[in-house]
Amino acid sequence: MKVTLYTDGAARGNPDGPGGYGAVLQYVDGKGQLHEKEMSAGYKKTTNNRMELMAAIAGLEALNRPCEVELYSDSRYLVDAFNQKWIDGWRKHNWTRPRSGPVKNVDLWKRLLAAMEPHQVNFFWVRGHDGHPENERCDKLATTAADGTGLLTDEHYDNLTKAY
Repeated sequence: MKVTLYTDGAARGNPDGPGGYGAVLQYVDGKGQLHEKEMSAGYKKTTNNRMELMAAIAGLEALNRPCEVELYSDSRYLVDAFNQKWIDGWRKHNWTRPRSGPVKNVDLWKRLLAAMEPHQVNFFWVRGHDGHPENERCDKLATTAADGTGLLTDEHYDNLTKAY
C-alpha cells in the first residue's frame, strides 16, 4: 500500500518552550477514495527538532502494515538526515559526530528508525510557510497542539535539562 505522510513540528520559545507536532496520513483505496488521518500532540517543554521527529514517528507508528511511504516535511534536519545519509554515519560512529560530539535526540532517532523498519520510506523536503496545503495543515495542527491545554511531558528532554 502506498501512503503519503505530511509532517511538521513547532515549538514556542525554542528550546524549552511548549511544542507540538502535526501529521496527516493519506492513502487512496482500491475504489479511488482518499482516506486521511490527522495526528497531533502538544508537550510542555521541548524543542522544534524533537517535534519534527515526533511528527514523523507518530505518522509511521500509526501504520498497521508495511507500506511504501512518501514523507513530506519542511525540516531539513529530518529530511537531510536520511537523504544526505547523515544517519548512517551517526549509527556507524555510535551516535557521535567526529567534530561536534554526541548526536542530539538519539532517543527519537532510534524510535524513528524502529518505526520505519517495516516500511519503505522516501523523504521529501517542502518549503515551510510557502502555501503547500498539507504542510500548512500540519503546521496548524502542530501550533494548535503547542498552544493547547493538557500538554504532555517530553520525559527524555525533561530529564536532559534537569541534568544541567
